[in-house]
Amino acid sequence: MAVQDPLARGVYAISVAADLVGIGQQNLRLYERRGLLEPVRTSGGTRQYSENDVAVLRRITELLGEGLNLKGIALVLRLEAENRALKLEIGRHTAES
Repeated sequence: MAVQDPLARGVYAISVAADLVGIGQQNLRLYERRGLLEPVRTSGGTRQYSENDVAVLRRITELLGEGLNLKGIALVLRLEAENRALKLEIGRHTAES
């Protein structure tokens, strides 16, 4: 049985996620359309945002405040994810040595 990341479980409705981050619901929909995040959906199609999604939304807000556009933010988020993955891989290789 695979262990699921509890922070990845969708628990917040779009209105709650928007309130937690202090942005409008339309912005969340836009970020999803632009591929910046992908909340899970219920069988009825309702978005459910996780703690991880909220963290990404906060990072998006921070990067917007620094003057990046959405295309630049997408690049930063992708590079940050790749960096985390590489650090994990290095850690595994170091632990095996």
